[in-house]
Amino acid sequence: MKKIKTLLTASMLTMSFASANALAHDNHKHAEQPAKNNFALVKAIGGDHRSDKNKARDVHRHPKETLAFFGFEPTMTVVEMAPGGGWYTEILAPAVKGQGTFYGAHYPDKGDDSYGSKSRRRLEEKMASNEVFSEVKLTDFTPRQASNIAPAGTADLVLTFRNLHNWGEDGVLQMFKDAHKALKKGGVLGVVEHRMPASQNFEENKRSGYFPEALTIELAEKAGFKLAASSEVNANPKDTADHPRGVWTLPPVLALKDEDKEKYLAIGESDRMTLKFVK
Repeated sequence: MKKIKTLLTASMLTMSFASANALAHDNHKHAEQPAKNNFALVKAIGGDHRSDKNKARDVHRHPKETLAFFGFEPTMTVVEMAPGGGWYTEILAPAVKGQGTFYGAHYPDKGDDSYGSKSRRRLEEKMASNEVFSEVKLTDFTPRQASNIAPAGTADLVLTFRNLHNWGEDGVLQMFKDAHKALKKGGVLGVVEHRMPASQNFEENKRSGYFPEALTIELAEKAGFKLAASSEVNANPKDTADHPRGVWTLPPVLALKDEDKEKYLAIGESDRMTLKFVK
């Protein structure tokens, strides 16, 4: 009887460990589920169409981790707000090509020499420069005005990277409303922005290039979103956000040029909030 009891105990322990391992495996698989996009994403991040200069910033901008946090999948309909020079477009466009849809919602070309018009023309030239961008759809986005950034209710993911400080409080609210309109129910708005410390006065530092996290959440909620999660993947505790030329003091701009260059290179790129909102 003692031998049988010992065997039963050992058997039960084995089953217990097996169950625990299976549960851990299931949990691991579940946690890694967003990473099933890794092949398309890794391929796009490492693509030859990206310059060495842009690739060098991956260590600061964490595109793979950031997009995984937002739940990016290559089959999605994705909208990037104000792509600018197209740093993230270089990753997103080829990653969804042939599987999903990518919209670049950028400033319209008004036929003048304004920043917005010139930026749009440069982006269009970039999109025409390589086959990886052949399926990109450019739409018009005008700050502080209602814009149709994509057909209403069709987008799975709307993304904005380091843009909020350009638009002011009213402009950010309107952009969030534009995103809300474009997204499907349950769709995600992903925000990455230079983070203003809570100790700083936004009214006094509006031109610093930083934007308050609490205000970002408040405006997103006003537009109909709920904060689903936040990440510190783009955080930089070395950044005090009180530099002579604002955020542009830091790399990659280095607005002071050689003045205290080593100091600012040691700080690195800005401290950034990374927020995930759901419609």
